[in-house]
Amino acid sequence: MRRTGRVLAVVSGLMLALAAGEALAQKRGGVLRVYHRDSPGSMSLLEEGSFSVAVPIMGVFNNLVMYDQHVRQNSLESIVPDLATRWTWNAEFTQLTFELRQGVRWHDGKPFTARDVKCTWDLLTGKSKDTLRINSRSTWYVNLEEVTTQGDHEATFHLKRAQPALLAMLASGHAPVYPCHVPAREMRQHPVGTGPFKFVEYQANKTIKVTRNPDYWKPGLPYLDGIEFTIIASRATAMLAFIAGKFDMTFPYEVTIPMLRDIKSQAPQAICETVPLNIAPNLLVNRQPPFDNLTLRRAIALSFDRRAFIDILAEGQGDLGGAMLPPPEGKWGLPPEILATLPGYDPDVAKSRVEARKLMTGLGYGPDKRLKVKLSTRNLATYRDPSAILIDHLKEIWIDAELDLVETANWVPRLIRKDFQFAFSLVGSAVDDPDQNFSEYYACGSPRNYTGYCNAELDRLVTKQSMERDPAERRRQVWEIDRRLQEDVVRPILFHMRAATCWRPEVKNITLMVNSTYNGWRLEDAWLDK
Repeated sequence: MRRTGRVLAVVSGLMLALAAGEALAQKRGGVLRVYHRDSPGSMSLLEEGSFSVAVPIMGVFNNLVMYDQHVRQNSLESIVPDLATRWTWNAEFTQLTFELRQGVRWHDGKPFTARDVKCTWDLLTGKSKDTLRINSRSTWYVNLEEVTTQGDHEATFHLKRAQPALLAMLASGHAPVYPCHVPAREMRQHPVGTGPFKFVEYQANKTIKVTRNPDYWKPGLPYLDGIEFTIIASRATAMLAFIAGKFDMTFPYEVTIPMLRDIKSQAPQAICETVPLNIAPNLLVNRQPPFDNLTLRRAIALSFDRRAFIDILAEGQGDLGGAMLPPPEGKWGLPPEILATLPGYDPDVAKSRVEARKLMTGLGYGPDKRLKVKLSTRNLATYRDPSAILIDHLKEIWIDAELDLVETANWVPRLIRKDFQFAFSLVGSAVDDPDQNFSEYYACGSPRNYTGYCNAELDRLVTKQSMERDPAERRRQVWEIDRRLQEDVVRPILFHMRAATCWRPEVKNITLMVNSTYNGWRLEDAWLDK
């Protein structure tokens, strides 16, 4: 591992040199115009879970390491240096040491040092006097004992137990380094980073703007003068504006398959790509009575026609899977032969619903005694449209759901408070790795374990797979955990989404990643040919 880190550092150095040498071939300048789908709660990457923040703000920051921005499938093999020039593990995989880049400055001119690394992870692990309003990724680092520094340019992560996949999470767009000298509350409205773009302003329901960092430590980058995101709540209005040439790029993954056909007919010059998102629509069931009853939850799972969601919403462009992204884009997802044995995955939906109604009858429900619930969801088309289908499916087993729309800024806080009966949500994995997915969404006590599920035996299995170094054995263990989650109907996964992003041919050097929506938006080497 020591050698691997050094080789990648050399490769990264060569890439920087090539970037500088090739700069003459790129056109500098111009502002990339992108529409944005909604108003986020804040601009703090460490606090917000949505890629509504990750897309515009990832370029404000740097990580210690990151996924190569032009390799489509994230993996340990695609991780390259960023603020760290190289890294080494000890033999037990309990200490990860980073050698840090020198001469880097924050956007306000102060120098970046190892102390900033320590401050960031002290903040994330609750060891800092400063606090995050919402610590969405606290469970990513439950195995982190402490971060120590050696001078200004070396930081070591000390772990309680072996965790080889820690590096995968540190490479995510959700793992930026924050400055020690800027309080967390200020980072929510005016983030200060070391990245290729400086934050300019955020006006709710209007705009998010970033501008070129002229002192960026990567020579010759970025090419763009800035990026402007115009917030347009109506997806149809935004698409028409893109077709009319008012925007250079759609907001990532906001083009549905039906809309893609319209864009190709009205703007045939547009470049559009459809990819998996590692985002799965799912039903959150608050485990308060009567939904603490596994039989009732299994009846709910058996009511779903998962293929109908895919066919209606995406004209067949979607995937069936469990908690982890299905293969081949996902490295850890359940194989079809296991998936078919789980509640609600039988292609014979009519048979499943007969079984579901038998379970409901046994619980005292029926056509003359229906169960009324409120189904909360985020007030975005991506959430509203599947919710309408879900309501129809629940009616098949005598559950009547009333739709409750929640604005974006209030959505995650409401879920964390467990202020819902049913909630249609999208579970997005920033990293295609079980350590992130299982610890964040299913571990006992995680703030994003919105249903309150807690299974000590499952937590033990999650820890076991995290320590496993053999990929094949780890995959077998992950499949067993995923199977149990679906059988317990913890947060039933409806399907895994695919969607498109479109840009005009003048936009160059965009790579869409196929197993995460969160990690590919540094945009430091994107450019405009106009």
